[in-house]
Amino acid sequence: MKNSVEDYLYPLGWALLAALAVWQWMYRTGDGLPGALLPGCFLYRLTGWYCPACGGTRAVLQLLAGHPLQSFICHPVVPYLAFVGGWFMISQTVERLSRGRFPVGLRYRDRYMWIAAGLFALQFILRNLFRQVWGIGIPGI
Repeated sequence: MKNSVEDYLYPLGWALLAALAVWQWMYRTGDGLPGALLPGCFLYRLTGWYCPACGGTRAVLQLLAGHPLQSFICHPVVPYLAFVGGWFMISQTVERLSRGRFPVGLRYRDRYMWIAAGLFALQFILRNLFRQVWGIGIPGI
């Protein structure tokens, strides 16, 4: 029997949720600031241009703190992927627990990744346009 893409993504989703839970626990208990452990953006330090991922860590922290709008402002891909990934995990869990009686599981489609790639590109272009043309940068970088 051939495994579907969902059969590979579902356990990865649980692993990601576990990693986020540990990260959230570390952040809340003060045992370490996960964002502070990262070295910062190499491209920004080298060129003064934001990379396509700039703002991602702040977006994750804002989302985990319960601020989805702030997360979207920091980096729109993070709440988008959280929504699509969350819906995938919930719907796949329902389908798997019901042993297929409720075939509601979200299926992988390339378009989800194309939307994410488009958001990365749009964020990269707009952030650098605002920085280079109008001098409006991202706070904290």
